Amino acid sequence: MSNTSETKNDQAWEALFRKYDILSCIERDGSFKITSEQINQFREARLMTKFDHRSNLPMLFRENNLSILPVTRGNYVISHFDAYQDLISGGEIIKVSFPDHLQSISPDNITSEATALNSAHISGILADFVEDEALLPTVNGRMSSTTFSFNIKNTKSNRLVEVNVENSQIEIDGGYEGLKFLTLIEAKNSISNDFLIRQIYYPFRLWSSKIAKGIKPILLIYTNGVFSLYEYKFTSPNNYNSLILVKHRNYSFKPDDIDLKDLLQVVNLTEIVDEPTVSFPQADSFKRVINLCEILYEKTELTREEITYQYDFDVRQTNYYTDAGRYLGLIDKKRENGSIYYFLTDKGNSLFNLNHKARQLKFVKAILEHRAFNQTLKLYLELASAPPKSKVVAIMKASNLYRVEAESTFQRRASTVLSWVDWILDLQHH
Repeated sequence: MSNTSETKNDQAWEALFRKYDILSCIERDGSFKITSEQINQFREARLMTKFDHRSNLPMLFRENNLSILPVTRGNYVISHFDAYQDLISGGEIIKVSFPDHLQSISPDNITSEATALNSAHISGILADFVEDEALLPTVNGRMSSTTFSFNIKNTKSNRLVEVNVENSQIEIDGGYEGLKFLTLIEAKNSISNDFLIRQIYYPFRLWSSKIAKGIKPILLIYTNGVFSLYEYKFTSPNNYNSLILVKHRNYSFKPDDIDLKDLLQVVNLTEIVDEPTVSFPQADSFKRVINLCEILYEKTELTREEITYQYDFDVRQTNYYTDAGRYLGLIDKKRENGSIYYFLTDKGNSLFNLNHKARQLKFVKAILEHRAFNQTLKLYLELASAPPKSKVVAIMKASNLYRVEAESTFQRRASTVLSWVDWILDLQHH
């Protein structure tokens, strides 16, 4: 039953589902309770139960529309829970100033969630977003949920079912109390399409029962110089799925703007390199390539499985995006003890010694060193609009690409070329 796209988690969960006949139990009882001791028999429970995004869920969970939630310290419940919330992205970016007297923290080198939180606080981003005064850091770290029950939507019956929680462990990345509210923040430093509602719901329920002030659950995502903040409200506090998005804003620190002159200078000074013996990129979001570099800069090295499970990737996307980084010479890989590890090259690491503008232009240079991207950008500028895909394919066919032969492959890869060129040109508007 094992195949190349299966992870260790997939295999361990398959064994657990077989041993305890979990699907039959859920069919009969509506849910299945499982302990960390049972999970540990096959793989460490800590690695087997943390699924921050739908894409992280093991294959059996995805195929059967299942999710897992902690209910006590070391006990979990599996059912057809509607556990995730989709995210919107995009929108205008509000420019703010960074305090220029600080030397221990730099806006050009924010790679961890903790540094992103500190930067958002000291620059006034948090106060502006939550619209509260005298905002001070008060609570963070791991704590017990205490006891509460809630209703959650069952996607199979389309009804609400009750879940009881007793002293489950929760973690708050940042809690900031102002005159009016306690703002509780879940911080992430990776781009994602959705998030696990539990990460803001359990802290919301804990602190709603402890203090009289209103609680504001906030999701903060930081990547490549942009803070994206989402404020949620649970319209019915006992209903896990009652959250609504109150507002969403993007902020960044005032960098030197990039204009067309900067981009043309990179175009004119960049020399074309020989095509590497790495798959030509099939990774449409260049922002995710940057984000993967940021993550590897913070973590030093990660296995393929760690990238897949910690970030909003499936196995195939992990391969596409790590290969894209390798194609650009920013990421490399090694095999140790049966696992593949990814890490930044010297070229990749050097990006993080630069200020924000210089870093973006270095990314541009890394792309434009490759003929297919370079000539597509020049054609785009010549036409003053996106060239037709057929022209991009013609450029690619003349670029001596590694192992790209089928017409359908050229078509798919041409989407990546156009997408990355769009990213380059969009730098002028940020």
